[in-house]
This record gives sequence, structure tokens and C-alpha cells, in this order.
Amino acid sequence: MKKASKIFLVAFCALLIFGALPVSAVEPYQTYTYSSEGYALWSPAAYTPLQEVDSGYIGLYEAGDGVPLSDPADIETDSYGNVYISDTKNSRVVVMNEYYKLKFILDVFVNENGSKDQLKEPKGLFVNDDYIYVCDTGNKRIVVFNREDGSYHAIIKEPKSSLFGEDSIYTPVACAVDQYGQVFVVSSTTYQGVILMTQDGTFTGFIGAQKVVYDIFDIIWRRFMTEEQKKRQSSYVSTEFNNLTIDSDGFVYVTTASIDPSKQISSIESKSADYSPVKKLNAAGDEIMKRNGFFDPGGEVDINTKSDATISGPSTIVDVAVGEEGSWSIIDSKRNKIYTYDQNGNLLFAFGDSGMQLGNLASITAVSYQGSNLLVLDALSKSFTVYRRTDYGDLLIDALHYENIRDYDGSIEAWKGVLRHNNNFDSAYIGVGKALYRDSKYEEAMEYFKAAYDASNYSDAYKEVRKGWIEDYFFLIILVPLVIVVAWVFFKKYVKKVNYQTSITVGKRTYIQELFYAFHLMYHPFDGFWDLKHEKRGSVRAAATYVALTIVAFYYQSVGTGYIANPTNKYSTIIVQILAVGVPLVLFVVANWCLTTLFDGEGSFKDIFISAGYALSPMPLLIIVSTLLSNILTEEEMAISTMLVTIAFIWAALLLFFGMAVTHDYTMGKNMITILGTILAMAIIMFVAILFTSLIAKIVSFVSSLIIEIGYRIE
Repeated sequence: MKKASKIFLVAFCALLIFGALPVSAVEPYQTYTYSSEGYALWSPAAYTPLQEVDSGYIGLYEAGDGVPLSDPADIETDSYGNVYISDTKNSRVVVMNEYYKLKFILDVFVNENGSKDQLKEPKGLFVNDDYIYVCDTGNKRIVVFNREDGSYHAIIKEPKSSLFGEDSIYTPVACAVDQYGQVFVVSSTTYQGVILMTQDGTFTGFIGAQKVVYDIFDIIWRRFMTEEQKKRQSSYVSTEFNNLTIDSDGFVYVTTASIDPSKQISSIESKSADYSPVKKLNAAGDEIMKRNGFFDPGGEVDINTKSDATISGPSTIVDVAVGEEGSWSIIDSKRNKIYTYDQNGNLLFAFGDSGMQLGNLASITAVSYQGSNLLVLDALSKSFTVYRRTDYGDLLIDALHYENIRDYDGSIEAWKGVLRHNNNFDSAYIGVGKALYRDSKYEEAMEYFKAAYDASNYSDAYKEVRKGWIEDYFFLIILVPLVIVVAWVFFKKYVKKVNYQTSITVGKRTYIQELFYAFHLMYHPFDGFWDLKHEKRGSVRAAATYVALTIVAFYYQSVGTGYIANPTNKYSTIIVQILAVGVPLVLFVVANWCLTTLFDGEGSFKDIFISAGYALSPMPLLIIVSTLLSNILTEEEMAISTMLVTIAFIWAALLLFFGMAVTHDYTMGKNMITILGTILAMAIIMFVAILFTSLIAKIVSFVSSLIIEIGYRIE
């Protein structure tokens, strides 16, 4: 941008002393497609299934002993690459080496009493460097084996506590152990949260209980129930978890599939953790997951709710696995898809589909990382698929690695490599922008943030750019506000003088005098509206002018709002603004005139229109100033712009209310009732208009069809 342009923009932004216009609004770095469903995202494959001929795609129909898997429930790996599968219906755990060759099977063992014991329908698994923890679901316990040779080590029995309740049934389906030996257990029939206990089975508490959804009508009705009726009624309980895992820092990831679908859908855009199917808990059970992506990191966001849709509704999340560099993956059993996120909740990639061909899945059940490979268990096909990370996936992990070690130059190159494969990937633009920001290249960072519609980070970079402008043009920034304030004071004095001279003279008012009268009316509504009607200080043309100025102000707001307040560049046409302002205004005037004619109102149709038009007079100035400020404010300061718009609406509404009271000579109480009646009448008029339009359309359609039919008959 040329220096003269910068000086002009900085001078203008001095309205707030600390402001400066952003660098020419910055052209988009890439072209994006945006819709209400989200950002159009094309992504090359981050993982691909290994070919069967390469011994990478594993169809584990037999486990070396000739017995096929039956209803496999979980798959885990250890730091050495060994693979563990819980073969539930066969009551065993199959253990393979890193090349997917059978090592041993866990089923029958000798316990500490020297007695022969056996697993029964095991489900969840957890493996660390020392032990294999098996959720022996059928026997309601956790059995621990030595990882090296599969020998029996210990049994963690069912925990006992009064907190479980008298009718509680302990059914462990998933478990994890942190670096301190604490055992986290998910019981399929326990709703209080994740069970926390020691290695010897001593119960220490619950963590992470799901939020309870209350029905207000049931709460009221329970007040009138007897104690017996209350006992028979279902109680309000939290939804239970279905799976969990733990990362190297001891944070627990838990999943659930029993959330109310409507609540889960509402959390997709709100990014609320309350009804998210995935949570990240610390040792105290507090939810600490970062949700900085465009949507909640809980699976599918393009929810198809049509009744004829093959798959609709939110994702059904049944497992979670932690990968490299803070990445983590969840699986959606409804769509047989895998979704992978970074530690900030940004979607990195999603893949998978239903089907029996290579790479697709029939009934996805569990997921686990084996180094850079991803292992996905399919219960229906009784197999698991090994997905190899592609070059594109390697670039993503490299970019996350450089970010984590704060190597900003390496991060920039890695993210740019990602963009060469996928130039629609928002997180890559944000990654480059953050690296440039940390390297103090703020204007370049703004370009990348803008390309990803990241208004928050864009605001941070713009703030630094603005600081530099303030340093360069400090005296100009101080001078311009003073000039504007002085000019405004002189203008107000001139307007006041014109209004005074007009009030003491007799005769027809000029157009300028009629316009300037609004500056008196907006500060003195009672006297102003009285003189407007009885002394003819206003006119239809002046009122229409303020209506037109309001339309222009709203149109400018739609096209001139700054990037931070309108990152997706949404705008509307002048026709839309004419309808948005004109239709409600006409409806109000017509409805108010019809109603007040019946209730002794003294205002004519013309009086009502003039009063309504003058009531809009504060809006153009405040909206235009608000729009200008939106181009120089940061995200944290944008409340100032919003406040001005709010003041404009409240001010106009109060003027309209007082204007109607004075115009019709009503008391405040009667005027309030009339205004409410006017709003109701507006709704009725709209309903009748829509009904009439629909009827006319049907008549036209019928007549045209009749004419066409007659034409066919004549021929």
C-alpha cells in the first residue's frame, strides 16, 4: 500500500486514538467454498490400506490354532509393536508380534490360589511395558498378565463402595492404567462416571460423570408424586461411557454413544463439551480438551436429517486411540469412519466407508496405533485392517512435530508441503500463519489466517501491525480526533441555530430545515414529536429520506464490515435491504393506522409514517460509524461496534414508542397496549398476505393447466 493511502487510513482510524486500518483488507491467499454446513474440504489420503499381497492387509479368520475369531471387541498394541485382540465369544485374547504372527493365546490360566481359571467373554484391553490388563467382562473383574510371556500376574476384583448403589452391577468393558498405577475402568452399567481404583481393587472415586439432562415438566410433576410413585419412575442419571484410553501424560480420553442425538447435534457448532461424545479428562476428572476447530471434535458434522437418508444423525463414537505428536483418532460405528484430530481439536483427516472391499469396513469396533500404522478392528468380518500412513500423512505429523518443538521454520516448510498436496486445508494455513506470527512477520501471517477464515488469529496479527502504525503516525492519530470533535461541535451548534430560527419563523420549511429537525427530535422526543405533528416541522420527503439513509446504512454494513467481524465475506444486495427495512416499516404504519383508527387515535396515516421515518434518524449515523470501526478494531474490541448497533436499535425503538404516544395523544399504558396490538396485527397481515399469495399462485397454476388441457383437446 502506498504511503499516502496509509496516512489517509491512519488519520481516519484515529477516531479511537488506538486504531489503524488493516493493510488493504488483504486479498485471499486461496479460494474457498463455504456453506452453512461448513468448509468444503478436499483431502488426499492420509492413510491407505496395505495390499494383501504385501502381507499388510490382515484377515484374521484364524489365530494359528484353527479357531476363527468370534465377535472381537478390542484391539491394542504395545511399544514393541505387538498386537492384542480380545476374542470375546471365544473367551480369549489373541497376541501377535509386530508382523501379525501368533505369539500366544490368553484363555486358561492358574490363579494365585493354584486353581485353574479361565477368561469369560473378555472385552476391553490395555497394555503397558509390563502388563496386559484384560477386562474379563463375563467374570466381572480385570485379569493382569505379564506382557513378555503371557503368564498370570494378578486379578483386580470388583471394587466395593456405597457410592455404587444397591442395584449396581459391575461390568468392566474398558480399562487403562496411568504411570502411577491408578486403574481407570469403564463399566457398561455404571452411570456415575469412570471408576478410579488402585491395583488391588480399592475404590477411590468416580471422575468425569456426564451432564444430566432434566425435563422441567417431569421435575414439576414429581412434586405431586407419592414416594412409591417416585421409586417406580426412572431416575435422572448420567449417560455411561463406552470406552477410554490414556496418553503418555496421564490424561484420559473417554467416549460415549448414549448422548441424546439432539443435544449432540447442538454441540457440533457450539463446541460444548457437555454433550460431546469425546472428552479429555485430567486426574481430577475435569474436562480439558481444546476445541479450537471449526466444529466440535466429535465425528461427522454434515448431519443429514432427511427421513429418506440412508445414514443420518450424529456419529456413534465407540473407541478412541492416541497417536503421535498429540494427534488422536475416534471411530464412528454408524458410518464406519475414522476421524483424526490434533491436540487443539482441529480435524486433520477423515477416511473410511462401509463395504467389504479392501480398505472399507463392515462393522468398525476398535482402533489402535502401531507406530505410524493404524489398526482398525472389524467385528462383522472378524478381521482387522492395517492402514499405512502416506506421504501426506507424514507431512501432517512432521508439521505437528515442528510446532510442538517450536521449530517455526521447519513448521512453515512442513505446512507448505501439506498445502502442495491439499490447498484447501485450513489447519495448514493456520499453521503457517502461526509460525510467521511467532517470527514477527505479521502481515504475511494475516494473509494465511485470512485464507483459513481464522478471524481470531488474524486479529492477533493485525493488532501487532496496528501497533506499528500507531508508532509511525502517533501525532496524526492524536490530531485527527480533535479535528473531528471540533467539527462535530460546530456542526451541532449550526444545527441548533437553524432549528431555533425555524421555530420562530412562520412559513414553509425548506428541505434542509426539515432534515435538521431530526437532531432536535432525537434528543427531545416529546416536544419534538409534538412540534413535528402540530407545527408541521417535518414532512413526508424528509421522513422518506431518513428511511432511505437507513437502507443505505444497512447496505453499507453488509458490504463494508471489516474482515474480523465478517470473515466469510457474507453480504446482501440493496434490494434485500430495501425489503428488510421497507416491509416492516410499511407493515407497522398500516397496522398501527388500522388499530388506532378503532381506538381513538389522533394520528393520520401520514402522521404515522412521518413519525416512524423520523424515529429511524439515529440509525444511519450509528450504523455507519459502527461499520467503519469494524475495520479498525480487533476481535476483543469488536464489542464496541456491536454496542453502537445495539444503541441504534434501542434508540430508534424508544423514539418510535414515544412518537406513537404523542402522535395519537395516548397515555403510556394505552400506547404500550397499542404497540403490542400493532405487532400482532403485523403478524396477521403477513399471514393473510402469504395465504392470499399462495391462493393466487394455485389459481394461476390451475388456469394455466386448464388452458393447456383445452389446447390439447382442440388439437
